[in-house]
Amino acid sequence: MGHFQPGDLKMVYAFILSQELIFPVITMCHVLSVSRSCYYVFRNRGDVVEDRVATKIEAQVVDAFTLHKRRYGTRRLVPELLDQGLKIGRCKLRRILREKGLKAIQPKSFVPRTTDSRHPYPISPNLLKGKAFPVKINQVWVGDITYIPLKGGGWCFLAVWMDLFSRKVTGWQLLNHMKEGLIVEAFKKSWSNRNASIGLVVHSDRGGQ
Repeated sequence: MGHFQPGDLKMVYAFILSQELIFPVITMCHVLSVSRSCYYVFRNRGDVVEDRVATKIEAQVVDAFTLHKRRYGTRRLVPELLDQGLKIGRCKLRRILREKGLKAIQPKSFVPRTTDSRHPYPISPNLLKGKAFPVKINQVWVGDITYIPLKGGGWCFLAVWMDLFSRKVTGWQLLNHMKEGLIVEAFKKSWSNRNASIGLVVHSDRGGQ
């Protein structure tokens, strides 16, 4: 027994405890050079029982997590484990998963595409390429579409036209779809607000939407 430090002894006793159903205690204590009476004192202590319970809980958590192929986080594991008879809070569950190095796979959130290059329509030429920056308003308008997530789920789409010289929005339209009417209505508002003249250059993503 003199070969082991107190911390080492606890590990040895824990090993013997885990093997009790396989090997005789007296044999393991003799082979490992530890006192059998001291081992029984260790085994009958309350913290050993707590360790057993904790180990059982951890094993049940790991089993449930593995069963669902790492796709269940704490929110879904809590009711799952409750159905199995284990009442455990999300904080404790999160701690066990963290200590075991387990992390649920996060599903990729759906994000609508505002640009689609896979279409049969021709791509408009880039009229701004090689051109000087505009020197006054209503020479160049640039347009774009962005998506806005809704609180209850789903999306709405915002089409905006902006004067490239003044950097001010000339018109916009918000709809629950990204059809042709979205950008057209926004453009109509821009035209109405600015009364642009002939020669205006309109630049967007050149037919990608």
